[in-house]
Amino acid sequence: MNELVRQHTALDDSDLEWLHLLVSEWQLLSDLSFADLVLWVPTRDGTRYVSVAQMRPNTGPTSYQDDMVGHLVPRGRRPMLDAALDEGRIVREGDPEWREEVPVRVESIPVRRQGRVLGVIARNTNLLTVRTPSRLELTYLQSASDLAQMIAAGAFPFENQQVDMDASPRVGDGLIRVDGDGIVQYASPNALSAYHRMGLAADLVGHHLGQTTAELAPSRGPVDEALAKVASGWAPREFEIEAHDGVIQFRAIPLKPKGTRIGSLVLLRDVTELRRRERELITKDATIREIHHRVKNNLQTVAALLRLQARRIESDRGREALEEAVRRVGSIAIVHETLSQNLDERVEFDEIADRVLAMVAEISPGRVTGRRTGRFGILDAEVATPLSMVLTEVLQNALEHGFRDSDTGTVEVSAVRGGTTKEARLLVTVQDDGVGLPEDFDPHRSGNLGLQIVRTLVEGELSGTFDMVPASGRGTRVILDIPVPAEK
Repeated sequence: MNELVRQHTALDDSDLEWLHLLVSEWQLLSDLSFADLVLWVPTRDGTRYVSVAQMRPNTGPTSYQDDMVGHLVPRGRRPMLDAALDEGRIVREGDPEWREEVPVRVESIPVRRQGRVLGVIARNTNLLTVRTPSRLELTYLQSASDLAQMIAAGAFPFENQQVDMDASPRVGDGLIRVDGDGIVQYASPNALSAYHRMGLAADLVGHHLGQTTAELAPSRGPVDEALAKVASGWAPREFEIEAHDGVIQFRAIPLKPKGTRIGSLVLLRDVTELRRRERELITKDATIREIHHRVKNNLQTVAALLRLQARRIESDRGREALEEAVRRVGSIAIVHETLSQNLDERVEFDEIADRVLAMVAEISPGRVTGRRTGRFGILDAEVATPLSMVLTEVLQNALEHGFRDSDTGTVEVSAVRGGTTKEARLLVTVQDDGVGLPEDFDPHRSGNLGLQIVRTLVEGELSGTFDMVPASGRGTRVILDIPVPAEK
């Protein structure tokens, strides 16, 4: 719609915003009218109309099988559009049109904003299945007529009240029509079922909707003092009430077809099951985070016990082995600590990489500095945990063996993430400027425990590849190539 309006019309951004607000609401008008809606806006030179939006009803058959958005119609071809635009009134004159042997009643509703007519809504009703209307259909049609008059007067949609139609109650979910005093004139079967879910044993028609709703609302805890007034539809508002093991979502729409409030529409939906599932998910998320928190605490306890044991061992090799185990456990604990703070099983790995780099740097024999370039991005937990261990082993190996005869140097961790959506990959490079690799060294045959762990995790857990080669000039370069899901 933005592109069509800016390309063909003279409307400004504030006018366009009003049209967006209208389109976010007009599913309501379409369903109440049992009709298709097409929004026509005059072009910049005033010689044509361009259709910028279209809506089909959920309550009846469509009148348009084709997509009408983007069509251009010369002025004069559809006189009802001209009359509605020029005179600023709803136009209903004329006989039904026949489209592919289907009779269609066409009406035109001017879209007004601050005294100006911005465009015209063509309301097209398929008459092929017309029958004697029921009380429900008569209520729908009367409510649609009131809303159409409000659109023509610039009183609907309500400013600063944009509604998410995917989350709000719809016409078919439940509808109540009240008069100017708040007395229920009509309640659809779904609306009655929703009130029965809240504990109402009687009928709604003839009762004051606000007072009845307030009586059903729970008395414990804070209660909206204006609930009775709000439920009667005195102002446009959405709210929920939980009572008698039922949760009902409400939307109140004041009806002011001639500038004075004559009553209200109240749409409502039973969201009891939806809210129950949301609570279950919240509980599940909280449980998962607590599990990660406890695992992190347990791992830190294990690391502390290993550290205490290392201090009591006189053998240097035994002490070093326990200290390596402490760092391995610590790298896993970092991942669980991050997971305990998230709502899902995904982590921002850059923070983990920085913490692992800082943790391993503590064993540096001198002033060896570490830095990270590039971005790992967000990774799933099943990738982050083994990758953190791999990174720990590679960094530990670089600091222990690459700088055994030097007290200064640099270790750089770089990450490049790319590829297609189906074949995204993460390329990790760890490079140092230490002494380099011994002659005839084969990382794939080395009996070093750390490298064995790296090979097992990269090739087995991560389904990636691992290599260790001499760096250009001086030092060693470790290359990890891992398949990862594309970032969403």
